[in-house]
Amino acid sequence: MSKLKKALIITAAVIGILVLMAGIVAGSCALFGMAVEDDFIFVAYDGSKGGDRIHFLDVGNSDAILLESDGRFALVDCGEDNDNPRGFSSLDLQGYEDRVVDYLNAYCADEDGQIYLEFIIGTHAHSDHLGGFDTVLSQDNVHLERAYLKRYYEDRIKSSEVEGWDNKEVYEQTLAAVEAQGAELIQDLEDVSFTFGNFQITLFNGQEADPDDKVGENENSLGVMVEKDGYRVFLAGDLNNFDGDEKRLAPEIGKVDVLKLGHHGYLGSSTLGYIRTLDPDLAIQTNDNPANLSVQVVVTMINMTPIYQTAEHEGIILDLGDVDNIKLYDRVHFS
Repeated sequence: MSKLKKALIITAAVIGILVLMAGIVAGSCALFGMAVEDDFIFVAYDGSKGGDRIHFLDVGNSDAILLESDGRFALVDCGEDNDNPRGFSSLDLQGYEDRVVDYLNAYCADEDGQIYLEFIIGTHAHSDHLGGFDTVLSQDNVHLERAYLKRYYEDRIKSSEVEGWDNKEVYEQTLAAVEAQGAELIQDLEDVSFTFGNFQITLFNGQEADPDDKVGENENSLGVMVEKDGYRVFLAGDLNNFDGDEKRLAPEIGKVDVLKLGHHGYLGSSTLGYIRTLDPDLAIQTNDNPANLSVQVVVTMINMTPIYQTAEHEGIILDLGDVDNIKLYDRVHFS
């Protein structure tokens, strides 16, 4: 039997087992009344502003997360953009930079229409995370104090990404936008932790890429912990376990209350040991497609953690004003 045929048989068997597990667990949940989705109640956004909040913007299959605390604002990633500098058909994607700009103007602008971002964090050099930054930072009314941006080394990235993606271009565009703002650029990211309003922000996976090991840029993704009064929210960027990152980082991260799923809930992320260690009460998926079956099995069916998609809820605001009474807002629209 050829190696390819063996691999196909093994893959089919694994998928079959996962489907069977999903059916068994889902049936058990229905039989015993364990309705995971009933644990949290969403309230339609009422237009209120202020407080301590994390805004997960509806930007399709990309990340744009606004942090708000004590009247201060910051951005973790900025969504996919419309740029396609190398003209690849695979990168002819819908951009959301204008949606991010509109959101900031509607929510963050002061009485003079000015927007002050204390910092931005670019988790890694993929356009669905950095893409919108150059547009946002080019706005006349946007002012940036500092930027946390992991260094991108093209000679340490798999050739498939170097040749077929626009990592280098989007990274350099972001660097140029930060420089044009005159903001402080911070790229030494190991052991970085700082206060932001009432939040404590801690960066994970901040070490430099290994010069002797070519990986995908997702394996270089930062993770961002946001803490308030013992309540812990982990924004996992595009972390996954293809390079063992979830296994390595899980003990460092520890138990969390809320998890932004790594890599949009795709295959290879949210592995069993990682999820069992973090044990989130709820998970947010920045995607408009359901999470991969393996992720659903591990997160929702084994760990009994509900997953909420940003697109399905048209944006999600996690209100941390009172950590003993967490509120979730969705249908986040501005007139």
